Amino acid sequence: MTKIELVAAISEKTGFSKKDSESALVAVLDSITDALVDGEKVSLVGFGTFEVRTRAAREGINPQSQKKIKIPAKNVPAFKAGKLLKETVAAAK
Repeated sequence: MTKIELVAAISEKTGFSKKDSESALVAVLDSITDALVDGEKVSLVGFGTFEVRTRAAREGINPQSQKKIKIPAKNVPAFKAGKLLKETVAAAK
């Protein structure tokens, strides 16, 4: 599903215009992003939790030259699905 399709689905389910639905979606995504940048967790009960995880620095191998390289530590966004989401998806098959 693309962003345009998601906006259309939100509009259809809520009765909001597509413009209002897109504004709401953008606001939600911006709020989640801002919270993650600030180092906060975002928990949506039944849906899941967004959080920032730190990947440790490590050594890797350049596949072209086979030389060892240092891969620096970095923060990455992560999502853990909630129980209700997992059960709903599992029941759909």
